[in-house]
Amino acid sequence: MAPQRKLDLDPAVVATARRLAARAAEPIIDMARTNTTVSVERALLRLAGLSGADDDGNPWANHLADAVRAQVGLENGVALPVWDALLRGSSGSLSALAQEAARGRVKFRHPAGADADRAREAARRAARGGITRIDRRRAERDRMLREVGDPPQPWIYLIVATGDIYEDIPQAQAAAREGADVVAVIRSTGQSLLDFVPEGATREGYAGTYATQENFRLMRAALDDVSRELGRYVRLTNYASGLCMPEIATLAGLERLDMMLNDCMYGIIFRDINPRRTFIDQRFSRQIHARAGIVINTGEDNYLTTADAVDAAHTVVVSQLLNERFGHEAGLSDAQLGLGHAFEINPAIPESFRMELAHAQLVRELFPDAPLKYMPPTKHMTGNIFAGYLLDAFFNLAGVMTGQSIILIGMMTEGIHTPWLSDRDLALENVRYVRDACGGLAEDFMPNPDGYVAQRARQVLSESIELLEKVEGDGLLTAIAEGTFGVTRRPADAGKGLDGVVARDDGYFNPAIEILDTEDPQGANARLEVPA
Repeated sequence: MAPQRKLDLDPAVVATARRLAARAAEPIIDMARTNTTVSVERALLRLAGLSGADDDGNPWANHLADAVRAQVGLENGVALPVWDALLRGSSGSLSALAQEAARGRVKFRHPAGADADRAREAARRAARGGITRIDRRRAERDRMLREVGDPPQPWIYLIVATGDIYEDIPQAQAAAREGADVVAVIRSTGQSLLDFVPEGATREGYAGTYATQENFRLMRAALDDVSRELGRYVRLTNYASGLCMPEIATLAGLERLDMMLNDCMYGIIFRDINPRRTFIDQRFSRQIHARAGIVINTGEDNYLTTADAVDAAHTVVVSQLLNERFGHEAGLSDAQLGLGHAFEINPAIPESFRMELAHAQLVRELFPDAPLKYMPPTKHMTGNIFAGYLLDAFFNLAGVMTGQSIILIGMMTEGIHTPWLSDRDLALENVRYVRDACGGLAEDFMPNPDGYVAQRARQVLSESIELLEKVEGDGLLTAIAEGTFGVTRRPADAGKGLDGVVARDDGYFNPAIEILDTEDPQGANARLEVPA
């Protein structure tokens, strides 16, 4: 059921905001449609079944894409040169071809005529096979939801990450038994800056665990076990951001992850990834997520860790509206748009809680069908664990009162040390108490149409439109370069990964994009049956 309208927002004003966001997004969408990247091309190879790495950990997907680029370029994509080489040679498989290419023993070319037709059809069959596997994993999720049940919202979202996937697994299962509905395995620090995806099960990380296909598989299987034990489906989240966004999205679809952090603005602002590179990567990754039935989580909450949560509240809304447009264009439904926002106003400011309610309710009403992800206070956690625990309770209360869909639990020891298991247990107890004690309190929360909460919400929406007009006029890349979002300035011609961007030629061919661009991602799954 869609949330009630409580803020008396003018529908014409809301429509204006969406129209401006669509106009501002259009040049970025056009850029993504007319360029490719090394990671988009590697994602196609992974979708077609290429996996594994050499003895030094360099993935065969990187070796093969690099060899094609060195010999004939990527302007026309990897598909035709790779499948032409397979058809002409004796390698027999993508893996064998990649190993031969790494040794310099394969001659790539741009095939023509009948050779090109044969290579095109072979590449299409390979891409279709990978997308069919993703469709089957989506159908598998639907079957499990019917069998074990879907927990009611708001879902409690909890992070685990020890660096060792075999330590993460029992922690994740214990968290689920204590009430977590969504388990996120945070990535090892800096993985977003790696231009390759590590292979295999990993037992060492830095403030997180590496995102790999095997780690995805192991954790999904473990959460399936605990889902059957508990009688409710426990969702798994990871991170499709950074230089390998398309590849990680593909692996997530193949291994039935349920949510993925997927917002290139985080990589731009906080990891200095080139804006052009990551916007191009983002479109392909969101097409994969749409097909896989994965809910994306966006990172607007991060803006408020560097910018003031009152002064910059409208930048969160602007980014959400842009992400909505980018998501829809890539095929995501409203039910897959886990737009992010946060409880980050300085608690020392008078009326801070009323402002938090205004901001949260505004986002809820602007995106009534989106599974909004509400993030806890971090910036103003001082080390006073008693005050922190109270602030987290107010955050949980705001989340329940405004009908947020996903509540990431706050830790009272935020900013002091990596949370202990006992800290996590207390945080889960906090959110469970507030959620259960409040029950359906959201239906009783009806702000005075002329009161502080409603007026503040309308003010933020008005400021959002003013900023959208500027962004639409100047261009989104210019706005990012000027530090509009999260204060940090990131020029379009700087940052990591720009050398991986390639303009498409007229003959560009990527069979995965061909399928994803022409088929309804929400209808494909209905054709599949997964045996019990």
